Amino acid sequence: MPWTNKHLKWLEDTGEIITTACGKQAPIYTFNPDMTDEATVSAWAKHFRNHYCDDNEIDDLRDGTGLSRTEYLLKTKLPVQNVTAPHEKTGPATRSGDFTEILVSDFLEFNLNYWVPRTRYEFKVNPNLSENGSDVIGFKFSNDGKAKNDELMIYEVKGSLTGKKPSNRLQIAVNDSNKDRFRVAESLNAIKQRLKLKGLQQDVPKVQRFQNIGDRPYKEKYGAASVLTNTMYSDVELNKTDTTGHVNSSSLSLLVIKGDALMDLVHFLYQRAADEA
Repeated sequence: MPWTNKHLKWLEDTGEIITTACGKQAPIYTFNPDMTDEATVSAWAKHFRNHYCDDNEIDDLRDGTGLSRTEYLLKTKLPVQNVTAPHEKTGPATRSGDFTEILVSDFLEFNLNYWVPRTRYEFKVNPNLSENGSDVIGFKFSNDGKAKNDELMIYEVKGSLTGKKPSNRLQIAVNDSNKDRFRVAESLNAIKQRLKLKGLQQDVPKVQRFQNIGDRPYKEKYGAASVLTNTMYSDVELNKTDTTGHVNSSSLSLLVIKGDALMDLVHFLYQRAADEA
């Protein structure tokens, strides 16, 4: 399997807590990869690459293009680093957004033990555009066997990986999370369709279980996350976050991840993922 959590040893709980204007708490994590750890970096690059193109399918998909695996990924499947044409203008921002979503997906799956289907990026028509729908959805089936205790977690993720003037991206994540209740149905349907397209029929019932909360009740939870490069991080700004306008404010989870020069890291990871295909 391409999926790994080895890189999450670099995601560390600082022990710091942000207390928002409304009294909620957000744990602060720092992400500091050791780029000299070649084995882990390579496993991470493979994990990242397979979100966009299954290693088992890349040769069939590039057949007829005349492109190498690396060229095919960089020209067809991955958002671009440098804009050279109008249709690529959102490429760098999409790289940033996709990276932050995948990192939060990893946190949700490997740290919080949700099942997070990896289907969001593989079927893009334009790799330089972000996908519609909820950013990250995780599924959890109760240990007590009671279906009413099954959980659906929906996370809104906002990143700020460049710049020097801090801004409160956590507040924007909270605000946009408030819209997720209107996007859950279409997002679940998209996940189910993509699982079918990938031949993962065994996973389809796991998604179907959550498609009718009226007849099959479960716990619906929401989260808002901000991923920030260190120059964009500010306790003062984050402390201003107010969740009282969120429909599920009482159960809303908050998460902040920060790290050094994250956009440089993003570009490195995309290139490494393509080079090692």
